[in-house]
Amino acid sequence: MNFNWEQGSWHRDIAARSDRTIDVCVAGDWAPIRAFTPLLETTPAAVYGDLLAPLRAADLSIVNLEAPLSDTGNPVFKSGAVFKGEKKHVRGLEAVPFDAVTLANNHVFDFGVQAFDQTLEALDDSNIKWTGAGKNLEQASIPLILEKKGIKIGVVNFSEGEDQTGALLDKPGVMGWDLDLMETRVARLKGKVDCIMVIAHCGIEYIPFPPPYVAGAFERMVDAGADIVIGHHPHVPQGIQFYKGRPIFYSLGNFVFYQPTDLKFRKLGYMLKVGVDQEGVASLGVLPYEIGDSGLDLLKGESKAAFLKKFMEISLPLDTPETLDQTWHAFLNYYGTQGFFTEIATIIEKIKTEPQKGAAMFRNRLTTLQHYHHWKDFMTLMVEEKLDQDVAPWAKKIIDQWLTERR
Repeated sequence: MNFNWEQGSWHRDIAARSDRTIDVCVAGDWAPIRAFTPLLETTPAAVYGDLLAPLRAADLSIVNLEAPLSDTGNPVFKSGAVFKGEKKHVRGLEAVPFDAVTLANNHVFDFGVQAFDQTLEALDDSNIKWTGAGKNLEQASIPLILEKKGIKIGVVNFSEGEDQTGALLDKPGVMGWDLDLMETRVARLKGKVDCIMVIAHCGIEYIPFPPPYVAGAFERMVDAGADIVIGHHPHVPQGIQFYKGRPIFYSLGNFVFYQPTDLKFRKLGYMLKVGVDQEGVASLGVLPYEIGDSGLDLLKGESKAAFLKKFMEISLPLDTPETLDQTWHAFLNYYGTQGFFTEIATIIEKIKTEPQKGAAMFRNRLTTLQHYHHWKDFMTLMVEEKLDQDVAPWAKKIIDQWLTERR
C-alpha cells in the first residue's frame, strides 16, 4: 500500500482526498504508576516531553487508560500486577488534554467496581469521554462517537476480558472478546460516521508479532467495516498490516506506562497521527519515542531511522498468513518445553505460598485467549512432533532480540 518506511507515513491517493481533514492522535497504555507517579502529580505535562506538541496540535486525541483513578478500593486477586492511580491523577490526562480514553483493558477493574465508578466520575468531571467498559455488557459495548469540524469518528473498543473482567448482561466489566457483538457494533456504524476506528487490548506480551488469533480477529473487524484497527497490551511495538486496503496496527507499545527495566523494546513505542476525512483514513504518521525515567522523547535522526527500519522488519511478515504462522511457530519454539516447565513451576509454587494468587494465575491460563492459544498451539506442535521442525531462523532471531536486547 505504498507505506513510506523511511518516513513512517502513508497518504491516500491525492485524487481521492477530501478538502476537509482532521488529525487524530492515538496513543497506547497510560497509567500513573511507578516512576511516573510523582511527575504526574507535580508537572504532569512534562511527562509527554516533545510529544506534547503533536498531541496539542491534533484535533482529537485518544489514549488507553490502564488503571483506575480512585481514592478508595481494595486490590482484587488476579494473575498479574494490580495498578491504581488517584482521582487527582486525572490532571495528567487534562494536561494534554485528551479528548477520550479507552477502558477495555486488564487493569481498569484492578480495585473493584467502586474504584471503577470513581474513575468514571473523574473522567466525566474533566470532560474526558470514555468507552470500552461499563455497568453491564450493553454499556461496555456502546461505541464512542467523536466529532470535530463536521467529521465523525466511531470508536469501538474491546479486550480479552482477562482475569474474568469481561462485562455480562448484569455484571460490570470491560468489553470482552465477543467478536460477533463487535462486528455488529462496527456494522451499525457504517453510514453514520466518516471513519470507524477499532481499538483492542489483546495478545501475547513482549513479543514482536501478533498471534494468528489476534490477526484473525482484527481482520474480522475490517471485514465488518472498520477503516482502521489499532492494538495495544503487548508492551512492545508491533508492526502494521494493510488488509483489504485498511491499516491494522497490532501494538503501539507502552506510552505513559513505566516499566523498571533496561530491555530495549519495552522502552520504545509509537503514537499514531491519523488523518481522517469524509472518505475515512486519509493519512497515517508513526511517531516513535523512547520512554525514559522522566518521560517520553521523540526519536530523531539516526534513532528514528533505526526504529523505522525495525518497524519494517516486523511488519513485512504480516503480509501473508504463511509468514505470520512462521513467526508464531518460531515463538512457540523459542518458549519451548523449558519455558512451559518454568511457567508451571511458578504457578504451583505460588499456589503453595499464596493460594488465592496462584489460583488466579492458573485460572487466567485456562480462561484468557492469549494463554489458551499459546498453550494449545504449543502442545499441538509437541503432540505432532513439529515443535523443533521447520523453524524460521529469521523469525526466531527477531523474537530473541525483542525479548533480550538491552539498551
